[in-house]
Amino acid sequence: MLSLLDRYKDINDVKKMSLMQKKQFALEIRRFLIDRVSKTGGHLASNLGIVELTLSLFTVFDLDRDKLIWDVGHQSYVHKILTGRKDKFDTLRQFGGISGFPKRCESKYDFFETGHSSTSISAALGMARARDLQHKNYNVVAVIGDGALTGGMALEALNDVGYRKTKLIIILNDNQMSIGKNVGGVSKYLNKIRIAPKYNKFKKEVEDKLKKIPNIGEGMAKHLEKIKNGIKQMVVPGMFFEDMGIKYLGPIDGHNIKELTEVLNSAKKLNNPVIIHIITKKGKGYEFAEKNPGKFHGIGPFNCGNGELLNASANTYSKTFGIKMTSLAEKNKNIVAITAAMRDGTGLNSFAKKFPERFFDVGIAEQHAVTLAAGMASSGLRPVFAVYSTFLQRAYDQLLHDVCMQKLPVIFAVDRAGVVGEDGETHQGVFDLSYLTEMPNMTVMSPKCIDELPYMLDWALKQNSPVAIRYPRGGDDIPLKPLKKFNMGKWECISNKGKIALVAQGKMVQHAVLAAHRLKNRGIDVKIISACFAKPIDKVMLDELIREGTTIITIEDNVVRGGLGSYILEYVNTLGGETKVINLGFSDEFVQQGKVDILYKLYGLDSKGIENTVLRTAALSHIF
Repeated sequence: MLSLLDRYKDINDVKKMSLMQKKQFALEIRRFLIDRVSKTGGHLASNLGIVELTLSLFTVFDLDRDKLIWDVGHQSYVHKILTGRKDKFDTLRQFGGISGFPKRCESKYDFFETGHSSTSISAALGMARARDLQHKNYNVVAVIGDGALTGGMALEALNDVGYRKTKLIIILNDNQMSIGKNVGGVSKYLNKIRIAPKYNKFKKEVEDKLKKIPNIGEGMAKHLEKIKNGIKQMVVPGMFFEDMGIKYLGPIDGHNIKELTEVLNSAKKLNNPVIIHIITKKGKGYEFAEKNPGKFHGIGPFNCGNGELLNASANTYSKTFGIKMTSLAEKNKNIVAITAAMRDGTGLNSFAKKFPERFFDVGIAEQHAVTLAAGMASSGLRPVFAVYSTFLQRAYDQLLHDVCMQKLPVIFAVDRAGVVGEDGETHQGVFDLSYLTEMPNMTVMSPKCIDELPYMLDWALKQNSPVAIRYPRGGDDIPLKPLKKFNMGKWECISNKGKIALVAQGKMVQHAVLAAHRLKNRGIDVKIISACFAKPIDKVMLDELIREGTTIITIEDNVVRGGLGSYILEYVNTLGGETKVINLGFSDEFVQQGKVDILYKLYGLDSKGIENTVLRTAALSHIF
């Protein structure tokens, strides 16, 4: 007999299921998710926790008319299953396959593309106001997690929602986690609400009893609204949402389909904004994910039986960074570490445990993190902000205005720089070189191998100005000897033979070395230069290459526009002459998802692609 999941055809099937069938359907979906994600990798824990909510949303709302927005989008897998993509889950996050985030080109039911946190309420509010101005009639629902609610953009949107009273349904999915455990005032506030779940039940019981009292009951019930805030202040201190003008419902058991369906139907009838607070368990239904939701937030392929990763990297840049930070902090009491809900991912776990008073997880608030670091640096501390490249984009103004303009000694540990692979367009770190190198007073560095990163941190701490050190996800492809001493703007010449110079940045040095080996087998020598500084560039070395008549090929895991290659080309052009400069990097487009090796090959940034560029250049210029 076919399972409910096998028999499922379209979004209307959920509405036809009985409550018992929906409970069974939820179990089948969880088994399906565990099986598929164990093979492809992906965001497992967050999706296991949102199964019942998704089924309830599909029961109550008509997505051929209503609009549903998922914040971040890493919890949209169940939504994808229910909107015709179940049979494509073997391609999840794979090159040419379905995305791990909502994609408008994938389905008409993906109403808005997300990948970064805290955007859903703003986007949903925009849709709701478009609806009202166009005199249309449909519901708009935003699903946001408690972690995402720490983002300033979400709070800005709530402020706007409450002020204009636009009809909007906001689902606050509270699992007490973002990637790691949530921190901050918002998290503490939600904890207060969680311990007072009887408030709404208490209020309704009082209203019902008052209305039954002859003559005075109705009048007292009306006056109850006037004393409501006083009751709330006693039971749930603050009532932040209602004070902002947004109706609050909850907390609701996020795994109780009957209760969820009832409250969603009630919310539909309201003409004002409402926030429904649901409590869910991240990783629900899979023992290993429930015990360690952080590990299973975003995980690679794993063994379903024991939850262990397959082919896990023995050493990574993030791990090495964390070890070095702890070592440095032991010697220098002024060193502090800052992260934006990425303690585990950036390798700062051991630092946080050893120096809790000097570790600051600010939640999903990159803008605040940068200016916080600026304030610390202005007062004599040595802050290091560890952040993924794709999320540092969110703090562009703070980088420029609060750090660089004041030339404050903040160190930015830019993790996941370059392509990160399967997370796709929203997470590829291929823009940071372009926006960091354009900022006055900013120094930008990249280690060519893991072992070089600690020495760069040593050097950066000696500077009295901002320094960004960018490094990739994962580990090294080949072993290289680290450079241990750095001079501002001085590059490293690894090989000085040949009439073509490969000027490579960061991990691309490894690809250049591999390409040089391939070319050597053809009897061709090339110069290899590690551009350990993307800013300032080594003008002395460039002048020497120009004098020698060397053709320069730049290689970077960044978009070509505005990157290292553009910086070098600009300098060479100011000198005149006939030096040929070829820039290799990513095109002026968003880089799709896929394994890193596939993406490097696609853009000619693997060793074979670099070899081919050298051969074409040599043939056209008659160099060899």
